[in-house]
Formats: sequence, C-alpha cells, structure tokens
Amino acid sequence: MNIDNPYLDDESDRKAAKEMDDIVKTVFSPIYPMMAKQIASQTGIAKGVCVDLGSGPAALSISLAKATDLKVYALDPSPYSYEIAIRNIEGQGLSKRIVPVIGSVEDIPFSNDFADLIVSRAAIFFWLDLPRAFEEICRILKPGGKTHIGGGFGSAALKKAILKEMTQRNPRFEKTVKSRMGPDNIARIKAALRNARIPEYDITEDETGFWIHLHAK
Repeated sequence: MNIDNPYLDDESDRKAAKEMDDIVKTVFSPIYPMMAKQIASQTGIAKGVCVDLGSGPAALSISLAKATDLKVYALDPSPYSYEIAIRNIEGQGLSKRIVPVIGSVEDIPFSNDFADLIVSRAAIFFWLDLPRAFEEICRILKPGGKTHIGGGFGSAALKKAILKEMTQRNPRFEKTVKSRMGPDNIARIKAALRNARIPEYDITEDETGFWIHLHAK
C-alpha cells in the first residue's frame, strides 16, 4: 500500500509543517485538550516521562503538559516541525516541561526503558517501517509503561464537524481520512504488530478513533 507522506522532500516538508501548524491552531484545536484528558484517564499515567511520536507542531505535547505533570519529549523527524514546535512550546511557557527532539520513530534517540507513556496521533500513517517502529517503541517503553498510538478526532461530534470544515478547504480530505482509517491500512498495521512480535497489545476502535495499547512487562 502506498503511504501518503508529505514529509519526504525538503520543500514538501516545509509546506506540510506550516500547514499542520495552521490547522492545529484552528480547525483541529479542540482535539488535543480532549485527547489529553482521555489519555490521562485511560492510562492512569499523569507523571513521569512521556514521548510524543511524530509530534509535529507539539499540539498534543502541549495539551498533555497542561493536563498532567508529565515531562514530555516531542519527537519528530522534520526540522521545520521542530522549529515550529519550539516556538509553540515557548509561547505557552512550557519550555521546562516539553523538550522538542529531531528523530525518527524507526531509530528513536532514547535509551531502553525510557518512557512511562508513549503517545502519537496520526503519525503512524506516515511511518515507513512499521515493524521497526513498534520494536523501537517497545524498546524505550518502561516495564509497566503504556501507549496510546493511532489516530482519531476525540469524539464523533468533533469528527463530524472537522470533516465538514476540512472538506470545504480540501475536497479530498474526507477520502484521505477514510483511506488512512480504512480496513486495508488497519490490516497493514495489525500485520506489522505481528511481524514485530509484539507479545501483548490491545486495539480499540470507537468514537475517539483507532488506538494501539502496547503492554510492556
């Protein structure tokens, strides 16, 4: 399956990083506070170390830092997203709570057993080597740590409103969402979990989205 990834060349990366920053501050802005509360409630983890994979402009990282006492590492491979994240984090007065980092999910620049919580919203649809990504996630997850990795809009009502607004901006948006969250892509993700020999995990598919919860021993 082809992966629709706008970050693979410099000019596209620059454009996509700016566009994502614009969207998370407007149409997508209600998603992240809601999702941060959901993550804290569902995982029961509100302190320690969190890694936000594919953090982009750090919208989820910022909301998690506000909703919890977590120290958040906002990891993204894009140097343009990294620069935007720094500005956004500083603008929220959260420089001591959130650390932006340039890095790839296939080669995460953290030590073994590093994170109590690993989160990621929508970045999974851009990962080129899913089995390797899952192996790396398991490597840096502490024993007893938890993950909340996947994609979604927080609630059915938010999804409906956002799809309407975004489709007006880009007629292909709803089709892209359906493709990323469709059965073929979900099957690809599940196959990657098997190929990575992940021993224990749960997958939830509900009105909040599609989420993978790995269980570190």
